[in-house]
Amino acid sequence: MTESLFQLPTAGEPVIDTFDRMIRTGPIVPYELPGGVQAWMAVSHQAVEEVLAGDGTLFSKSTKNCPAMHDGTVPADWPLRVLTDADHLLNLDGADHMRMRRAIARAFTPARVAQLQPRVQQLTDDLIDRFADQPEIDLVEHFTMPLPVAVICELFGVPAGDQAKFRGWTATLISHTSSGEQTQAAMGEMVGYLTGLVEDKHRDPGDDLTSDLVRAQPENGITDAELVEMLWIIIVAGHETTMHLLGNAVVALSANPDQLATAKDGDRWSEVVEETLRYRNAACAMFNRYALTDVRIAGVDIPAGAIVGWFAGVGRDPRKHADPQVFDIARDHSDQLAFGRGPHFCLGAHLARLESHIALATLYRRFPELRLVCDPAEIPYAPQFMTNGPLCVPVHLRSLG
Repeated sequence: MTESLFQLPTAGEPVIDTFDRMIRTGPIVPYELPGGVQAWMAVSHQAVEEVLAGDGTLFSKSTKNCPAMHDGTVPADWPLRVLTDADHLLNLDGADHMRMRRAIARAFTPARVAQLQPRVQQLTDDLIDRFADQPEIDLVEHFTMPLPVAVICELFGVPAGDQAKFRGWTATLISHTSSGEQTQAAMGEMVGYLTGLVEDKHRDPGDDLTSDLVRAQPENGITDAELVEMLWIIIVAGHETTMHLLGNAVVALSANPDQLATAKDGDRWSEVVEETLRYRNAACAMFNRYALTDVRIAGVDIPAGAIVGWFAGVGRDPRKHADPQVFDIARDHSDQLAFGRGPHFCLGAHLARLESHIALATLYRRFPELRLVCDPAEIPYAPQFMTNGPLCVPVHLRSLG
């Protein structure tokens, strides 16, 4: 690697700007994770396609194939180890990965997700009813955060009174400012809670996915410990990115009133969702792959054992999309990579799209004059690098006139 490395995150720079600098530098570039851990990031459409196509053959998701994780190069107390070292769905290869994926995939098929539409609509309406009489609110606090938390937690049988705990645990786990002790504590609390939830469903199963998974354990060969690992990654990922997707969409529409008018006039909310995924995807750095051998990606040589990631906002690559900084819902989104591709394609993609479509369509139907309180450029964004979204979205719900 070169002496001058990109830093993720870079102090004082929005993460999206850091990735744009990476894209201008090359298809796959060396960078440094928090704690001085060196890695590579695929940032061009071509490079990301090649990395994803190499899952299980050129790249492993297991740290056992990364010498730096075992020889002291990466410290034992590195905060991100709670994500890289856990035996969850995203860190498994081959048959082990497929066994666990099959167990949960049936819950996220397009047909099963479509059945959730009435409940997602009801949750959306209920949330909006709570603030509908207010002249001004923060959408993150009152809408874009609580909606996906409620949907994913209810789906897995987490009682309403406990759902906020998952938001707190998630915020700690993904923050680059969290210490190893803090991330371990958050993970311990979450795993402890979910262990208790699984035990409860063994004793008293209900009409939820956790109960369904418990019932199917003999068929799928999934242990309680494996089920708990499966649950936390799905619940965390299932709300964090959708929360930011909604916030990013509202900010983009506010900055592009012509696109908002087009979406309203033609009920083109699915296209808004796809363009938001391209223009400012909520997911950013997918960093946990390890080269099984010396490999060439998009013409760049990567050594065996290297930590290799990919930028999920690769739709910003100007080699793939003309004028990528322009938000245009009429673009062709047929080659969308925002949710990945191949064996690790995001299980929750259909649910995220459904939630986002319903949420945006309902929000702008209820408040056709909704607009930002401030200039879009003044919206503060979270300083983390794994996900990307606004910390707050203050809006006027109706005209002040």
